[in-house]
Amino acid sequence: MGSWRRLLLLGGLSLRGGGGAAAPLGGSRALVCRRQLSGAESETLKQRRTQMMSRGLPKQKPIEGVKQVIVVASGKGGVGKSTTAGNLMRPLLNYGIACMSMGFLVEETVPVVWRGLMVMSAIEKLLRQVDWGQLDYLVVDMPPGTGDVQLSISQNIPISGAVIVTTPQDIALIDAHKGAEMFRKVHVPVLGLVQNMSVFQCPKCKHKTHIFGADGARKLAQTLDLDVLGDIPLHINIRESSDTGQPIVFSQPESDEAKAYLGIAAEVVRRLPAPPE
Repeated sequence: MGSWRRLLLLGGLSLRGGGGAAAPLGGSRALVCRRQLSGAESETLKQRRTQMMSRGLPKQKPIEGVKQVIVVASGKGGVGKSTTAGNLMRPLLNYGIACMSMGFLVEETVPVVWRGLMVMSAIEKLLRQVDWGQLDYLVVDMPPGTGDVQLSISQNIPISGAVIVTTPQDIALIDAHKGAEMFRKVHVPVLGLVQNMSVFQCPKCKHKTHIFGADGARKLAQTLDLDVLGDIPLHINIRESSDTGQPIVFSQPESDEAKAYLGIAAEVVRRLPAPPE
Protein backbone atom coordinates (compact mmCIF):
# COMPACT_ATOMS: atom_id res chain seq x y z
CA MET A 1 0.00 0.00 0.00
CA GLY A 2 1.09 3.55 -0.56
CA SER A 3 1.64 6.23 2.06
CA TRP A 4 -0.76 5.88 5.00
CA ARG A 5 -3.31 8.46 5.82
CA ARG A 6 -5.51 8.88 8.81
CA LEU A 7 -8.11 11.43 9.76
CA LEU A 8 -9.83 11.64 13.13
CA LEU A 9 -12.83 13.88 13.58
CA LEU A 10 -13.67 14.62 17.21
CA GLY A 11 -15.83 17.59 18.09
CA GLY A 12 -14.40 19.66 15.29
CA LEU A 13 -10.76 18.73 16.11
CA SER A 14 -8.63 17.37 13.27
CA LEU A 15 -5.62 15.13 13.85
CA ARG A 16 -3.68 14.07 10.78
CA GLY A 17 -0.99 11.40 10.31
CA GLY A 18 1.09 11.22 7.15
CA GLY A 19 1.00 13.61 4.23
CA GLY A 20 -1.45 14.57 1.53
CA ALA A 21 -5.10 15.49 1.60
CA ALA A 22 -7.79 14.02 3.83
CA ALA A 23 -8.86 10.50 2.86
CA PRO A 24 -12.34 10.05 1.40
CA LEU A 25 -14.89 8.83 3.90
CA GLY A 26 -17.91 7.10 2.44
CA GLY A 27 -17.06 8.28 -1.06
CA SER A 28 -17.02 11.95 -0.17
CA ARG A 29 -14.36 14.32 1.14
CA ALA A 30 -14.33 14.80 4.89
CA LEU A 31 -15.24 18.28 6.03
CA VAL A 32 -13.44 19.48 9.14
CA CYS A 33 -15.29 22.21 11.02
CA ARG A 34 -13.90 24.33 13.85
CA ARG A 35 -16.39 25.43 16.50
CA GLN A 36 -15.79 28.51 18.64
CA LEU A 37 -16.36 27.91 22.34
CA SER A 38 -18.95 30.08 24.01
CA GLY A 39 -18.04 32.13 27.10
CA ALA A 40 -19.66 29.62 29.47
CA GLU A 41 -17.96 26.68 27.74
CA SER A 42 -14.59 28.43 27.86
CA GLU A 43 -14.96 29.11 31.59
CA THR A 44 -15.96 25.49 32.21
CA LEU A 45 -12.87 24.33 30.32
CA LYS A 46 -10.65 26.61 32.44
CA GLN A 47 -12.17 25.22 35.62
CA ARG A 48 -11.57 21.64 34.47
CA ARG A 49 -7.97 22.46 33.64
CA THR A 50 -7.49 24.00 37.10
CA GLN A 51 -8.97 20.91 38.76
CA MET A 52 -6.74 18.59 36.73
CA MET A 53 -3.62 20.66 37.51
CA SER A 54 -4.42 20.60 41.23
CA ARG A 55 -4.66 16.81 41.36
CA GLY A 56 -1.75 15.25 43.15
CA LEU A 57 -0.62 18.50 44.80
CA PRO A 58 -0.13 18.12 48.55
CA LYS A 59 -2.45 19.88 50.95
CA GLN A 60 -0.72 22.40 53.16
CA LYS A 61 -0.47 21.30 56.78
CA PRO A 62 0.68 23.70 59.49
CA ILE A 63 3.58 22.78 61.77
CA GLU A 64 2.32 22.06 65.26
CA GLY A 65 3.22 24.83 67.69
CA VAL A 66 4.51 27.20 64.98
CA LYS A 67 2.53 30.37 64.36
CA GLN A 68 4.31 31.73 61.28
CA VAL A 69 6.91 30.42 58.84
CA ILE A 70 9.37 32.74 57.12
CA VAL A 71 11.63 31.45 54.34
CA VAL A 72 14.94 33.14 53.56
CA ALA A 73 15.89 32.44 49.97
CA SER A 74 17.97 33.44 46.99
CA GLY A 75 18.41 32.15 43.50
CA LYS A 76 22.18 32.05 43.96
CA GLY A 77 24.47 30.55 46.57
CA GLY A 78 27.12 32.48 48.46
CA VAL A 79 25.16 35.71 48.94
CA GLY A 80 24.85 35.48 52.75
CA LYS A 81 21.48 33.80 53.07
CA SER A 82 22.39 31.53 56.00
CA THR A 83 24.02 34.36 57.92
CA THR A 84 20.92 36.47 57.41
CA ALA A 85 18.64 33.66 58.59
CA GLY A 86 20.77 33.16 61.71
CA ASN A 87 20.58 36.87 62.61
CA LEU A 88 16.85 37.42 62.01
CA MET A 89 16.01 37.07 65.75
CA ARG A 90 17.78 38.29 68.86
CA PRO A 91 19.39 35.29 70.57
CA LEU A 92 18.71 34.91 74.28
CA LEU A 93 19.87 32.12 76.59
CA ASN A 94 22.48 30.15 74.63
CA TYR A 95 21.44 32.16 71.56
CA GLY A 96 17.79 31.39 72.29
CA ILE A 97 17.16 29.84 68.88
CA ALA A 98 16.15 26.27 68.17
CA CYS A 99 18.05 25.23 65.06
CA MET A 100 18.10 21.98 63.09
CA SER A 101 20.07 21.24 59.95
CA MET A 102 21.11 18.27 57.85
CA GLY A 103 24.65 19.39 58.64
CA PHE A 104 24.10 18.24 62.23
CA LEU A 105 23.20 14.73 61.11
CA VAL A 106 26.27 13.90 59.00
CA GLU A 107 30.00 14.14 59.55
CA GLU A 108 31.48 17.54 58.87
CA THR A 109 33.41 16.52 55.75
CA VAL A 110 30.76 14.18 54.31
CA PRO A 111 28.70 15.64 51.44
CA VAL A 112 24.97 15.02 51.32
CA VAL A 113 24.62 13.40 47.88
CA TRP A 114 20.94 12.54 47.75
CA ARG A 115 18.32 12.19 45.06
CA GLY A 116 15.04 14.06 45.07
CA LEU A 117 12.91 11.64 47.09
CA MET A 118 15.49 11.38 49.85
CA VAL A 119 15.76 15.16 50.04
CA MET A 120 11.97 15.50 50.28
CA SER A 121 11.89 12.91 53.06
CA ALA A 122 14.61 14.75 54.97
CA ILE A 123 12.76 18.05 54.67
CA GLU A 124 9.59 16.46 56.02
CA LYS A 125 11.51 15.15 59.02
CA LEU A 126 13.16 18.51 59.69
CA LEU A 127 9.81 20.28 59.58
CA ARG A 128 7.54 17.83 61.39
CA GLN A 129 9.69 15.40 63.37
CA VAL A 130 11.68 17.99 65.30
CA ASP A 131 10.33 19.10 68.66
CA TRP A 132 10.13 22.80 67.85
CA GLY A 133 7.95 23.57 70.85
CA GLN A 134 5.86 26.75 70.75
CA LEU A 135 7.29 29.24 68.25
CA ASP A 136 6.11 32.62 67.07
CA TYR A 137 8.36 32.34 64.01
CA LEU A 138 10.17 29.51 62.26
CA VAL A 139 12.88 30.78 59.91
CA VAL A 140 13.74 28.36 57.09
CA ASP A 141 17.11 28.83 55.44
CA MET A 142 16.33 27.66 51.91
CA PRO A 143 18.93 26.14 49.55
CA PRO A 144 19.85 28.18 46.46
CA GLY A 145 17.78 27.90 43.32
CA THR A 146 14.14 27.46 42.35
CA GLY A 147 13.83 23.69 42.20
CA ASP A 148 12.09 20.78 43.91
CA VAL A 149 13.01 21.72 47.48
CA GLN A 150 11.63 25.25 47.25
CA LEU A 151 8.47 24.03 45.52
CA SER A 152 7.93 21.20 48.01
CA ILE A 153 8.26 23.45 51.06
CA SER A 154 5.98 26.07 49.54
CA GLN A 155 3.29 23.48 48.80
CA ASN A 156 3.49 21.49 52.04
CA ILE A 157 3.39 24.17 54.73
CA PRO A 158 1.65 27.54 54.95
CA ILE A 159 4.34 30.21 54.55
CA SER A 160 3.65 33.69 55.88
CA GLY A 161 6.31 35.37 53.77
CA ALA A 162 9.60 35.06 51.91
CA VAL A 163 12.73 37.21 52.24
CA ILE A 164 15.04 37.34 49.22
CA VAL A 165 18.75 37.89 49.98
CA THR A 166 21.03 39.17 47.24
CA THR A 167 24.25 41.03 46.66
CA PRO A 168 24.26 44.12 44.41
CA GLN A 169 26.06 42.41 41.51
CA ASP A 170 24.18 41.63 38.31
CA ILE A 171 24.65 37.84 38.36
CA ALA A 172 23.11 37.60 41.84
CA LEU A 173 20.27 39.97 40.96
CA ILE A 174 19.23 37.82 37.98
CA ASP A 175 18.81 34.80 40.25
CA ALA A 176 17.11 36.86 42.96
CA HIS A 177 14.58 38.00 40.35
CA LYS A 178 13.84 34.37 39.47
CA GLY A 179 13.46 33.49 43.14
CA ALA A 180 10.95 36.26 43.75
CA GLU A 181 8.91 35.27 40.70
CA MET A 182 8.89 31.62 41.83
CA PHE A 183 7.35 32.52 45.19
CA ARG A 184 4.74 34.66 43.47
CA LYS A 185 3.78 31.76 41.23
CA VAL A 186 3.13 29.54 44.27
CA HIS A 187 1.28 32.37 46.05
CA VAL A 188 3.85 33.03 48.78
CA PRO A 189 4.05 36.74 49.70
CA VAL A 190 7.50 38.24 49.11
CA LEU A 191 8.17 40.56 52.04
CA GLY A 192 11.13 42.29 50.41
CA LEU A 193 14.81 42.13 49.49
CA VAL A 194 17.93 42.20 51.66
CA GLN A 195 20.99 43.77 50.03
CA ASN A 196 23.96 41.93 51.55
CA MET A 197 27.63 42.90 51.15
CA SER A 198 26.38 46.30 50.07
CA VAL A 199 29.52 48.31 50.87
CA PHE A 200 33.00 47.85 52.31
CA GLN A 201 34.45 50.50 54.60
CA CYS A 202 38.20 50.57 55.12
CA PRO A 203 38.83 50.21 58.88
CA LYS A 204 41.78 52.62 58.66
CA CYS A 205 40.81 55.47 56.36
CA LYS A 206 37.00 54.87 56.50
CA HIS A 207 36.73 55.10 52.72
CA LYS A 208 33.68 53.24 51.39
CA THR A 209 33.94 50.98 48.34
CA HIS A 210 31.02 49.27 46.60
CA ILE A 211 32.87 46.09 45.66
CA PHE A 212 29.84 44.33 44.15
CA GLY A 213 28.17 47.44 42.74
CA ALA A 214 25.89 50.05 44.23
CA ASP A 215 22.12 49.85 44.78
CA GLY A 216 21.53 46.85 42.53
CA ALA A 217 18.93 45.44 44.93
CA ARG A 218 17.08 48.76 44.99
CA LYS A 219 16.78 48.78 41.22
CA LEU A 220 15.50 45.20 41.27
CA ALA A 221 13.05 46.07 44.05
CA GLN A 222 11.60 48.84 41.89
CA THR A 223 11.21 46.39 39.00
CA LEU A 224 9.41 43.89 41.25
CA ASP A 225 7.41 46.56 43.11
CA LEU A 226 9.00 45.48 46.39
CA ASP A 227 10.93 47.17 49.19
CA VAL A 228 14.51 46.74 50.33
CA LEU A 229 14.28 45.61 53.94
CA GLY A 230 17.81 46.77 54.71
CA ASP A 231 21.48 46.82 53.76
CA ILE A 232 24.19 44.68 55.36
CA PRO A 233 27.79 45.81 54.88
CA LEU A 234 30.71 43.61 53.88
CA HIS A 235 32.47 43.60 57.25
CA ILE A 236 35.11 41.36 58.81
CA ASN A 237 33.23 41.30 62.13
CA ILE A 238 30.31 39.47 60.50
CA ARG A 239 32.62 36.89 58.95
CA GLU A 240 34.63 36.31 62.13
CA SER A 241 31.56 36.11 64.32
CA SER A 242 29.85 33.65 61.98
CA ASP A 243 32.95 31.44 61.76
CA THR A 244 33.05 31.14 65.56
CA GLY A 245 29.37 30.15 65.67
CA GLN A 246 28.18 33.35 67.36
CA PRO A 247 25.64 35.53 65.53
CA ILE A 248 26.85 39.09 65.56
CA VAL A 249 23.60 40.24 67.16
CA PHE A 250 24.77 38.25 70.20
CA SER A 251 28.53 38.77 70.15
CA GLN A 252 28.44 42.50 69.29
CA PRO A 253 24.83 43.63 69.81
CA GLU A 254 25.69 47.35 69.81
CA SER A 255 27.66 47.30 66.55
CA ASP A 256 26.33 48.86 63.37
CA GLU A 257 26.43 45.46 61.72
CA ALA A 258 24.20 43.89 64.40
CA LYS A 259 21.81 46.83 64.20
CA ALA A 260 21.50 46.26 60.45
CA TYR A 261 20.29 42.69 61.06
CA LEU A 262 17.96 43.73 63.88
CA GLY A 263 16.48 46.45 61.69
CA ILE A 264 15.79 43.91 58.94
CA ALA A 265 14.17 41.55 61.46
CA ALA A 266 11.88 44.37 62.62
CA GLU A 267 10.90 45.15 59.03
CA VAL A 268 10.12 41.47 58.35
CA VAL A 269 7.87 41.21 61.42
CA ARG A 270 6.14 44.47 60.55
CA ARG A 271 5.21 43.18 57.09
CA LEU A 272 3.93 39.78 58.20
CA PRO A 273 0.17 39.20 58.22
CA ALA A 274 -1.52 38.67 61.58
CA PRO A 275 -0.84 35.10 62.76
CA PRO A 276 -3.78 32.69 62.90
CA GLU A 277 -5.38 32.31 66.32
